[in-house]
Amino acid sequence: MHLGRVIGTVVSTSKDSSLCGSKLLIVARLTEKQEPDGTTEIATDTVGAGYGEIVIVATGSAARHAGTLVHSVTDASIVGIVDTVETH
Repeated sequence: MHLGRVIGTVVSTSKDSSLCGSKLLIVARLTEKQEPDGTTEIATDTVGAGYGEIVIVATGSAARHAGTLVHSVTDASIVGIVDTVETH
């Protein structure tokens, strides 16, 4: 899992049927200091995240176990919206 910031949305009228009804968001990966690391990805939203929010992203097979995505082709899922981050 890693932190990311929602920077946009993707609208796709033609997609795999396992993604129908899912909101797709563009997420910029963040460092532990909440700074962009230059990587972006498209993630399936399972928690109702919005533009500008910091989110927790699960990737790989773990991403398919989020919400109702068990048989989905997704490789990245937003599984949490972050309230605060503390590092020392």
